[in-house]
Amino acid sequence: MQTGMRQGPEIWIRGPVTGQEPGAGPAHAHAAARRFSWVGTHGGAGVSTLAAVYGGHDSGRAWPGPGDPPSVLLVARTHAAGLDSVAGAVELFRRGQAPPGLDLDAVVLVADAPGRLPRPLAQRVKSLESVIDVYRVPWVPAWRLGEPGHPPRETSALVRLTGAAR
Repeated sequence: MQTGMRQGPEIWIRGPVTGQEPGAGPAHAHAAARRFSWVGTHGGAGVSTLAAVYGGHDSGRAWPGPGDPPSVLLVARTHAAGLDSVAGAVELFRRGQAPPGLDLDAVVLVADAPGRLPRPLAQRVKSLESVIDVYRVPWVPAWRLGEPGHPPRETSALVRLTGAAR
């Protein structure tokens, strides 16, 4: 090796090892979207609707079983009881008391009513956001009528996370 020349990792010397044609894009572009298990932390959280709209496994209020995706999205409504229940579930993961093999990826909070959250509830959401990624889903009147449709545009980050088609 000549003095003054830096040599990078071997992969950069040899070039790509994927056998991919030039200009075909990154190797991960064709990888399957990551699958999640939606887990409700209380009844009526919206797990079935979220699974229908964004894809993934509907675990209801149970932990995912063998063969279900181990990546968990905890779901709760934004009312006080919902925020209490999701905070308790996050704490289970933090203490290592969740079933082995499960990974908590994020919390998904579904609006319990149209409009802004009252200040005390907004502060509790902010507290949750300080310890885990939180995705917010607005009030969707069509969902109330059992018409899932497409993800709301305000949930583009959740669409990217789940790989849902828009």
